[in-house]
Amino acid sequence: MSMVQEFKSFAMKGNVMDLAVGVIIGGAFSGIVNSIVKDLIMPVVGVVAGGLDFSNKFVRLGEIPPSFKGNPDSYKDLQTAGVAALGYGSFVTVVINFIILAFIIFLMVKFINKLREFEAQHPDAPPPAPPEDVLLLREICDELKSRP
Repeated sequence: MSMVQEFKSFAMKGNVMDLAVGVIIGGAFSGIVNSIVKDLIMPVVGVVAGGLDFSNKFVRLGEIPPSFKGNPDSYKDLQTAGVAALGYGSFVTVVINFIILAFIIFLMVKFINKLREFEAQHPDAPPPAPPEDVLLLREICDELKSRP
């Protein structure tokens, strides 16, 4: 088998396609979780923690250049100027994103496993019997077909 045919066989397997769909949906879902953390959770955590803005928590490591025109207390301005700084507030936000995303994935897997258990315990039931009027119409149709 040539390498191109082998790759085509590999790429067209169901698992690879499922993985691709999962990665695309995961990327979109990650944006939702990032927004939830940044726009909903972190402001509440900041208020509870006494008005802290976690996105602006950092430790400056490098010297501020003389040409710096931004706010020396702004992590974003320091990053733009290329000043070395440890942004632990951003790290805390990313960790919270991860924990929320991992918990949601856990809940989804748990739900899917329960569905699989339910389906295994309750095999497909036979279809319901057709109504009496349908049966009667079928009998009439069969009778008419049997006449010459």
